[in-house]
Amino acid sequence: MRSQSLVIGYHGCDRTLVEKVVAGSDDLKPSQNAWDWLGHGIYFWEDSCARALSWAETEAQRRGSKLKIPAVLGAVIQLGNCLNLTETEALSLVKSAHLTYTRLCTSTGSPALANRGQELQVRFLDCAVIETLHQLRQEEAKQPFDTVRGFFVEGRELYPGAGFRELDHIQICVRSSRQIIGYFLPRQT
Repeated sequence: MRSQSLVIGYHGCDRTLVEKVVAGSDDLKPSQNAWDWLGHGIYFWEDSCARALSWAETEAQRRGSKLKIPAVLGAVIQLGNCLNLTETEALSLVKSAHLTYTRLCTSTGSPALANRGQELQVRFLDCAVIETLHQLRQEEAKQPFDTVRGFFVEGRELYPGAGFRELDHIQICVRSSRQIIGYFLPRQT
């Protein structure tokens, strides 16, 4: 799963943070939410500046949001040791981690988490399973994953009966910030 591939990622956030990160006076902080789709890390939309901006605009409208001026930060990311969920081998690892997670829940008497919300956008179970996989690799002294990459089907059908959705996208979760080669300001189109 080692990849020398470079990808372009876009991170929606507040303009103040974009300016600080580009100036080198701040850095992006990993998300540690219990519902993060791909586990904990720094999230980017692969190759979609428009999607990152759309997310930032929506987030800025949310009551109590800290995001005031929607903006996008671009990044060049080397995938490194990537858990690429578009590959069969990676999906097998996640499936095995789910079995371990459910066994752990059973043995401790803890209820297993569940994904919730419209289109399962609140991914408590998926986050727990991915984090279980990372923990298992650590316990087994296996090389940790630097990044996690996944394709997500999201939004309304593009047309009746379509397999494509309005918000389909690829997201990258960067677990090791050393995989971020550099940041840039995307041109506004």
